[in-house]
Amino acid sequence: SISKYSSSEGSIPRLNKLGGSEWAKTKLRVRKKIENIAGQLLEMYALREAKPGFAFLPDDEDQIAFEKDFPYEETTDQLKVSEEIKKDMESPHPMDRLLCGDVGFGKTEVAFRAMFKAVLSGKQVAFLCPTTILSKQHYRFSNFPVRIVLLNRFVSNKEAKQILNDLREGKVDILIGTHRILSDDVKFKDLGLLVIDEEQRFGVKHKEKIKQYRNTIDVLTLSATPI
Repeated sequence: SISKYSSSEGSIPRLNKLGGSEWAKTKLRVRKKIENIAGQLLEMYALREAKPGFAFLPDDEDQIAFEKDFPYEETTDQLKVSEEIKKDMESPHPMDRLLCGDVGFGKTEVAFRAMFKAVLSGKQVAFLCPTTILSKQHYRFSNFPVRIVLLNRFVSNKEAKQILNDLREGKVDILIGTHRILSDDVKFKDLGLLVIDEEQRFGVKHKEKIKQYRNTIDVLTLSATPI
């Protein structure tokens, strides 16, 4: 692929002549790496397909009421992908779905419908955001009896301690926050769904923790660009 280079990125590009031996070696290394990644993905999805997961309950009156409370008219794509996601959640296998669309296309609304469905089935939800600003934007659900807590760097140690205790006891339905919610001290009583906003903006260490979740629960990843 071709992308714009900026010297401010702090790395010096290595130049090769097209058709030269070094260029051929570089292409071979990249090809082998891609094949390795593809093999790992095939193995991972085969294992997920074989693993039993939690089958979320079908939509009920509360789910319908929640979706009708959306103040805007849904697009055809929103309705289509929302139904596909809910169908995946109702299956007995762990879901791992990528929802890709430009900013402003309503990915968050689709995610909230999945989150509410999980809560109605008695499961907890984690919403992982890359920035504190995003975590504040997602802080709603005020019209329904769902307890949502926010965990980021602006939460005091005292508040965080209480939140973590309530989370372990199942007193929190939805936890929204930055990479802080991937810390080892964050324990859920019964986590059923992880929603990730812009996974490519998290580091390797965080992605390893996300990978652990992917092996056991339903995961919905939101992205403005393909990962």
